[in-house]
Amino acid sequence: METEQTLSDYERERGKPIPSKLHSVVQTNLLIHFASYRPRIQALSELTLRLDGHDLTPDVSVFADLEIDFTRDETQVTEPPLLAIEISSPTQGIQDLVDKARFLMEHGVESCWIVQPPLRTITVLTPDMESTTYSSGTVTDPATDVELDVEDIFSMG
Repeated sequence: METEQTLSDYERERGKPIPSKLHSVVQTNLLIHFASYRPRIQALSELTLRLDGHDLTPDVSVFADLEIDFTRDETQVTEPPLLAIEISSPTQGIQDLVDKARFLMEHGVESCWIVQPPLRTITVLTPDMESTTYSSGTVTDPATDVELDVEDIFSMG
């Protein structure tokens, strides 16, 4: 018997699942790590991308040479990032994340990561939808040349 899942106000307003504690820890760790690569790249949290008439909000978007003018703000950008990162939430299915990654890469994103905190894995997808999943060691992103240790992303140290 199928039951209809009730969406929270957050999910209805933002069109995405409610982030969890693990989601928040991993997102913070990723942003801290990417900050060490500034100014070459800039990692932004929860920035809405307007691509081909669709609004998508990756958990982290990584841009190169991003110009910032603090006198002009934007609620969405039309330039695709080099890298988009999605962190799974407890109510989110993997197929939704893969579909989102495919759409992003069809619209100019060069690399997508799907991060699954409960499994402590990072899957790197390329535009041809080839994937490599890491549960330990060093992840090297093909679009940004960023390197990170998987254990650093799934720790509180």
